[in-house]
Parts: sequence; C-alpha cells; structure tokens
Amino acid sequence: MAMTMPRKIDIHLNPGPPGGFHSPIIHGQQFQHLPRARNYDPYNLECYHQRQSYRRLTAAVLAFVFLVLFIIFLVWIILRAAKPAFVLQDVTVFAFNVSGPAALTSIMQATVLSRNPNARVGVYYDKLVLYVSYRNQQVTLSAGLPATYQGHKDVVIWSPVVSGANLPVAPQVAQSLVQDQMTGTVLVNIKVGGRVRWKVGTWVSLRYRLRVSCPAFISWGSKSTGIVMGDAIKYQMASRCSVDV
Repeated sequence: MAMTMPRKIDIHLNPGPPGGFHSPIIHGQQFQHLPRARNYDPYNLECYHQRQSYRRLTAAVLAFVFLVLFIIFLVWIILRAAKPAFVLQDVTVFAFNVSGPAALTSIMQATVLSRNPNARVGVYYDKLVLYVSYRNQQVTLSAGLPATYQGHKDVVIWSPVVSGANLPVAPQVAQSLVQDQMTGTVLVNIKVGGRVRWKVGTWVSLRYRLRVSCPAFISWGSKSTGIVMGDAIKYQMASRCSVDV
C-alpha cells in the first residue's frame, strides 16, 4: 500500500510598508487584510454630522435675532429722537414793497438757528432752501443752504440773503401789503425746507422731509422798532419756529 505524503504548503509574507500590515501569500494567492479604523461606529459619525448641522442652524438663528434686535433698537432711538429746534434770530429788510398791480419786490436777510437736542442722535441736513412767504405766497426766490452735519447738542446758524424782483402775486396780496404797511405791522414767514437724515453711531437713516416755518412780525413806518442800518432795517426776533419732520 502506497503511503501518502503530507502536502507541503508554502507560506511567506508579502513585505508591506513600514509599520503596515503583511499580507500572507498561499499558493500564489494573496489575502488582503483591510485596516479598520479604531473604534469605528457609523452611528457616532451620523451624530457628529447632526451636531454640526444643529450648530450652524443655531448660529444662523442667533445672527438673525441679533439683527432684528439691532433694527428694533435703531427704530426705538429714532422714534425717541426729538426734532431739531429752530429759532428765528433776526430779519433785515432792504426792500419790501408793491412794484405793480400784482407784483412785489423783496430783499431780506434772515438769520435762523438750529439746535439738536438729542444726546445720541446726529442730524444730516441735505438740500435745504430758505425763502420768505407773505399771506401764503412765496415773495422771494429760494436760497440754497449749505449741507451740513449737526452733532449731538450742536448748533448750526444760517444767514442767507433772499430776494425777488417784481414777483407776480395775486392782486389781493399786493393790496393786503399796502394795508398792512399803513397799519404798521406786516407778518411774514421765513420758510425752510429740505431733507434730513438721522445718524446713530455709524448707521445713517433714509432721508426725511423737513418743513420749518418761522413767523416774523415786522413793524412798519412810525411804529418801527428795528435798527436802522444804512438803507436797511434790522429786526431782532428770537421767535421759535414750528418744525415738521
């Protein structure tokens, strides 16, 4: 009876990278050992991505809430902001008379003071104009005022000269001026109009319409209380103006 010899199996190691795994080769077939991450858990990886998503969502919500609160704060500051206070200091009359059946000629200089009463809000004055009105009719051309910034509790003064030669008016307006001058008192209104912007910190608001009306009672003829300055008469006023923003 023939004896069966045990089969010889050749096994040798396939050299791998330093510090890596060695894959054995049996009869020319190599068995790969795939390295596995230590403590690998698919559930923990999914939780990690969920936590990242929650953090991004929380950060976005907090940023949105902060923005809304900041806008509310700005609106609250602006709504609490007091309007600028305007005062008519003086009016100098060079000419104010009827120059035709329905025309007036006027040359005046008005000094207007503006004070910002706010401690936290600044004011930008944009495109301001000043003119004189008599019995609801404009009797001078508009004079542009320089744009300026008014800081907290700050004061700005304008003193432009406005005039109008033979400006057309309603016939009854010309007649009223003659009667008022004979009576000795003429009421005119110094008008200021334009745009303003509020400034809180570095934030600047949109433009708002500004309307200012300053009454000026001018004494005439023998009742005049003005100061004669050559061909002009200067009247001290110090009257408060109505302001609409």
